[in-house]
Amino acid sequence: MPRDHLQSAERSAAGSAAGTPGWTSPDAGRPDAGRSDAGRSAADGAEAPFLELLARGAPAEAYEQPVLLARAEGRPAERIAALERAKLLALRVRSEMEGRRRREAELSALFETAHDLAGLRDLDAVLRAIVQRARSLLGTDVAYLSLNDPERGDTYMRVTEGSVAARFQQLRLGMGEGLGGLVAQTARPYVTDDYFRDDRFQHTHSIDTGVRDEGLVAIVGVPLTLGDHVIGVLFAADRRTRVFEREQIALLGSFAALAAAAIDTANLLAETRAALSGLERANEIIQDRSAVIERASDVHDRLAELVLRGGGVHDVAAAVSEVLDGTVEFTEAPAAPARALESSRAEGHAVRHGDDWIAAVAAGDELLGALVLRGHPGLDPVDQRTLERAAMVTSLLLLARRSAAEAEQRVRGELLDDLLDARDRDPRLLRDRATRLRADLDATHAVLAARLEGGTAGADQEADARRRLWAAASHLAATRHGLAAARDGGTVLLLPLAPGDTATELACRTARELGTAVHEPVTVGASAPVGPLLARPDTVASAYAEARRCLDTLRLLGRAGDGSAAEDFGFLGLLLAGERDIAGFVDRTIGRVVAYDERRGTELLRTLDAYFACGMSPARTKDDLHVHVNTVAQRLDPARTKDDLHVHVNTVAQRLDRVGRLLGDDWQSPQRALEIQLALRLHRLSGVTPPPPAQA
Repeated sequence: MPRDHLQSAERSAAGSAAGTPGWTSPDAGRPDAGRSDAGRSAADGAEAPFLELLARGAPAEAYEQPVLLARAEGRPAERIAALERAKLLALRVRSEMEGRRRREAELSALFETAHDLAGLRDLDAVLRAIVQRARSLLGTDVAYLSLNDPERGDTYMRVTEGSVAARFQQLRLGMGEGLGGLVAQTARPYVTDDYFRDDRFQHTHSIDTGVRDEGLVAIVGVPLTLGDHVIGVLFAADRRTRVFEREQIALLGSFAALAAAAIDTANLLAETRAALSGLERANEIIQDRSAVIERASDVHDRLAELVLRGGGVHDVAAAVSEVLDGTVEFTEAPAAPARALESSRAEGHAVRHGDDWIAAVAAGDELLGALVLRGHPGLDPVDQRTLERAAMVTSLLLLARRSAAEAEQRVRGELLDDLLDARDRDPRLLRDRATRLRADLDATHAVLAARLEGGTAGADQEADARRRLWAAASHLAATRHGLAAARDGGTVLLLPLAPGDTATELACRTARELGTAVHEPVTVGASAPVGPLLARPDTVASAYAEARRCLDTLRLLGRAGDGSAAEDFGFLGLLLAGERDIAGFVDRTIGRVVAYDERRGTELLRTLDAYFACGMSPARTKDDLHVHVNTVAQRLDPARTKDDLHVHVNTVAQRLDRVGRLLGDDWQSPQRALEIQLALRLHRLSGVTPPPPAQA
């Protein structure tokens, strides 16, 4: 666009923003609105207009108006940049909200359709509702459903929505002709973004004429199957070129499954009525069928109630068990009989396995598990359908639960990102958000950095492995009342420490659990225990940096797939890590002694330094300090008088005993002694005084 046209458009948009009802400039009414912004932040209030737009559900183009208005008013570049950042963030929030509303609408439509199916009275009404909802949710110009005619050997239009061409509405397709014939022939979904240029299927004059009359260009078709038989095709089409996404095809497939179930139910009812009218034992059959249908209606009502009140898969199994007078269990896919499960998924029906019945719980091509009816070899066809309907409801509940879990995972990740990055956030708001996620930010936690170590064949496989690691970490965080987020090519976790637990034990346990979940080695580095997390803005970020250094150290030492805490490495962490946390090393090693000297005014550090300098000999230490061996320890408390020094019998050993109580019984072991001497030297050279530890 030419520059003058662009400027004209910007002025027009700015004027439009000013004229919008309820819209005011972010700076309108300020006493310094016409003057320089010196002395105040240009970013103050940048997000306010966008929050207002979000609150009233404004269209995406409206989010440009605050920026254009600021430019038209000649606002500083910093102010405009702040508005640009706020605009991008608001658009991201708007997009996420729209995505969630779309997913909620899809699930709601599926639940409503399932409810229609449970109370099936008019097959045509149910099919029309399915086609209407499919068109609405996919946002297409046209949606239609065709059914096969076994007697004539072709397929015909049963329901159309959005169609304007009479010839198209009356089309009959020979088997194998057109896109619908290809779907019916292969029992697989097919998509074309340009129908007339697609040569994968057989074009005929009558079909192409009808499609051209309707003006269709992009078409997607999914099969309606009963068992391994295709009974029809559900279509969605646009009058322009369009690429249908995988999620949209899967959604259309779900509607097709419900349509097939509705047709199957209607056919079953029709067959039942025909059988009742043609049999001499009509009364007995009516009574028998009435009881079966009553049971089916009962279970449908119970399943609908379970869906409405948010029941789980085991509640569904319990309800079906009671109605079918048997034991029904939900089983994960790996624990179910593989052959029977695959047969049930392929046929779309419950199949018999010994004395049991297996009904696959599936979403598209994904197997989620199975409903298993135990010890009930003789199953009435209607009861069989009841088991199959229960399996379908179970799949919907599992998908809804998965969507809710994914939403919670994102919320947990966003909170941890804010703790790591947004150091200016209000601690009260952070604590409230954590409370809603059942996370206690005042408890003692450890920050863990996790990374996959298994080799991947390509970028797609690596991205998939990272997603699996993040999913496993999010599940672990949810069960442990912690937080998890993807970061730096790996995953970061914030987990509470149980009483008596250590950061090292938590890191090792986390490495094992994540490795088992993703079936690849996972290396985990942990920070020292921290808490409360909101005491300082950089508490979590500093702990994460420490966990990353520990992770790098493990990998440098060849301990991939292991878990450890930063405090396990002592001074080796200073040599191997990318950054040199001298103050942290001194604090972990002799911080208690430093704090004791500062609090009491004693000279434990000087005595400890002399002790090592004299070859760990108390007698030589006494000489080096120019104090009699029986009174060296009295310097621990300079408040005592000279007379006290002569009255109380104290030795260097007593002073060193105090050091032992502060540092631990193993402080004179070769490894600890080396680290303590190095910490003393670093403390003396750097002049770093670590903060007093909470336990001191």
